[in-house]
Amino acid sequence: MKRIFLFILTNLAVMAVITIIASILGISGNPNNLMGLLAFSALVGFTGSIISLLMSKWVAKKSTGAQVIEQPANEMEAWLVNTVENQARQLGLKTPEVAIYDAPEPNAFATGPSKNNSLVAVSTGLMHSMTRDEVEAVLAHEVAHVANGDMVTMTLIQGIVNTFVYFLASVVANIVSSALSSDDEEGQGYGSMAYFIIQMVLQLVFGFLASFIVMWFSRQREYRADEGAAQLVGAPKMIAALERLKGGGSSLPPEMNAMGISGGEKDSLLSTHPTLDNRIAALQNQ
Repeated sequence: MKRIFLFILTNLAVMAVITIIASILGISGNPNNLMGLLAFSALVGFTGSIISLLMSKWVAKKSTGAQVIEQPANEMEAWLVNTVENQARQLGLKTPEVAIYDAPEPNAFATGPSKNNSLVAVSTGLMHSMTRDEVEAVLAHEVAHVANGDMVTMTLIQGIVNTFVYFLASVVANIVSSALSSDDEEGQGYGSMAYFIIQMVLQLVFGFLASFIVMWFSRQREYRADEGAAQLVGAPKMIAALERLKGGGSSLPPEMNAMGISGGEKDSLLSTHPTLDNRIAALQNQ
């Protein structure tokens, strides 16, 4: 119930802001005007995703306590920066910011609003538990995410999914509430309330179903990043790194789990990562 309440509360706040923006732009969210509704749905669908993308580096740093290496304090930090710089150069990228965050589990993530404005961060647990070859492979995996534009692509996919979730929920809610209001002796009040409630419920249902699409892409991008890392440092190093990650878990905030290199223990339609065994098998079969 708490999750549903927070969803509705957040939805109301976002909708209030978006409605103001839409009124300024002259876009109508009237469900009887399908083209206007589609434009409004796109505004709803992409606004949150784009804002999240633009704030991704700041949020990642704040939520994990990651400290960007401005001036390496020791040989290990200098090696991390030089390794990422060399890998980025090979892929024609501007060197991402390199950061370290304090966590006992071996993990790493990449984020940022664009290929040339990105962040690669590793946990202290990863640095302490892996060999340099394995750390190099993990860094290559994260740099490959950046080179593949995965953060932007995920944002676009999420925005498109959100657009059609809102659009379909609004259309169906309008049909149902119109049928209810036709039987409402007191006018449109009951129908309007029904429209709001039905739309919220349908957003939850359609959003849940649409998450299968987003999670499928998330799993595919992990395979591609593994392949990109193998091309940079060699498949044996990447396989060794994935083996080392087994049983490591993740201390990343829940909203950032999809960014980490470490995944779940079993595959499912809602998994952000393939299992490590499946990823290893994919590399071995290349």
